[in-house]
Amino acid sequence: MSKGARKKNIVGRRVAEARSSSQPPLTQDALSGKLARLGVQLDRAAIAKIEGDGRYVLDYELKALARALGVTVDWLLGGKP
Repeated sequence: MSKGARKKNIVGRRVAEARSSSQPPLTQDALSGKLARLGVQLDRAAIAKIEGDGRYVLDYELKALARALGVTVDWLLGGKP
């Protein structure tokens, strides 16, 4: 199976990019905490899997990730800022 065929989502790279470009940069643990305050339970390991294309992102998780990271859902899906 090719690497491209194993990809489980297209937002992982954008999640990592948004985390690292935050001021100050957000750790995976800090993002997990922000998501918990929004009612979405994703621990550090789940975020790492998302960023590594090893885990699917559900629709409600996508909305919460966008809100927690201060970006749009469209941007997370590869759109322009």
